[in-house]
Amino acid sequence: MGRKWPILFFIAVIIICLGLSTSLMVAESVAAESVAAEFDWKKHQGTHIKILLNKHPYTDALIYHLNEFVMKTGIQVSFDTVLEDKYFDKVTATLLKKSPEYSVFMTGAYQIWQYAPQGHMEDLNPYIKDLRKTSIDWDVGDFFENIFSSLAWNLKPGFPLGTADAGQWAVPLGFETNTLIYRKDIFAKHDFVPPKDLPELVALCARLEKLEPTMIPIVTRGSRSWATIHPGFLSSFTGYGAKDYDPFPEPGMNSPKAVEMTQMWVDMLRDYGPKQWTSYLWYDVSKALGRGQAVMAYDADIIGYFQNQIGSSSVAGKLAWAPGPGAPGAEYTPNMWIWSMAMNAHSKTKDAAWYFLQWATSKELQLKGVRGRFSLVDPVRKSIWADPQFQIKLSAFADYSKTFHQIIPNCKIYFTPQPLFFETTTQWAGALQEIYHGKDAKVALDELVSKLKQRLKKGLDNDNKK
Repeated sequence: MGRKWPILFFIAVIIICLGLSTSLMVAESVAAESVAAEFDWKKHQGTHIKILLNKHPYTDALIYHLNEFVMKTGIQVSFDTVLEDKYFDKVTATLLKKSPEYSVFMTGAYQIWQYAPQGHMEDLNPYIKDLRKTSIDWDVGDFFENIFSSLAWNLKPGFPLGTADAGQWAVPLGFETNTLIYRKDIFAKHDFVPPKDLPELVALCARLEKLEPTMIPIVTRGSRSWATIHPGFLSSFTGYGAKDYDPFPEPGMNSPKAVEMTQMWVDMLRDYGPKQWTSYLWYDVSKALGRGQAVMAYDADIIGYFQNQIGSSSVAGKLAWAPGPGAPGAEYTPNMWIWSMAMNAHSKTKDAAWYFLQWATSKELQLKGVRGRFSLVDPVRKSIWADPQFQIKLSAFADYSKTFHQIIPNCKIYFTPQPLFFETTTQWAGALQEIYHGKDAKVALDELVSKLKQRLKKGLDNDNKK
């Protein structure tokens, strides 16, 4: 019997510990439920906030249902919408004045690298982590991690997004990934299948030029703008294992793989793209598809979605999607653009603004945004993609959902975060135009890298002196 006492004592200790552990778990659960129950959507009723929005299909459901937020919270909301070609100028001017007029503004992810280091954006992490300010129903874990973390940065040039010490400078509203969009009727006519890599895409363009002489084989953006680099070009560039900086601030645009891919890309557009490629914008790509002028586009997936809607264009119902091709045998590496909602650091109504941000990016509103007549095409929440009604809606868009699920694991922002992004990336687009007009790719990219080194050194030195 004496030998059994240590064993019995040990068992008793385990039982007590398990009981304490269970009690603690129950207590924590009760506490969390208590906090959730105490979350008061009416806490800031009577407060007025003003928001600034880009005029975009992703905000249609938000504006339509805005009165629901007012009724839910008692917070009064006014808003301004601005067309995209002037939108970011409006945001920049407002923030530079440190104006508190807009408590919330819509932004892209790249703009964070410009606005946040200057102190114009509020870090949302303290709000997200405070259960007294954040409803448990908001469910941060429902966002795609690679999208949510792409809006988090530690403000150190060259450091990756989403590190443990990063501030969360915005929350995602909707995004765009970059894919190949093509005329499925033309492909069926010639028994074509989507190309798996860039050399196959070039070869397909050559065949289409002969078989469909009245059509443009492929369209992409080509103007001297950062916006030319970030869709199809960067997606394919990354697929070749090339990097913009390797490591920062050492530009990598002239690495052997980068030169190979860039020469092939520009030759493809010169030989098989639109004659006005060097002035081609987002709108031109969309129009070329919608008017039946182009067989393929390598750009934002939503461009095709809007043109494929019944009654929207002459090619409605005739478009299909496939992953954007890169290097032979390589994984697909689609770059993304994220439309996001951020808080103005100069706002006087930050807590009320955070309530609005929760509602604007909630499951409830996202679900409304993908159903019916609204077109929040690429929702940022996993649960929304699983919605049966949304899946039925997407079934009218050939391989849209299939392509999304195929590429989402590797879909992220492949640029290196740094405050001079817009200036340096626009110079990169300028180098593509020089190659288009006949300059050797290696020569043009060597010259680009030399200019960027000088500019970055000057910019970083100035930052260090502040």
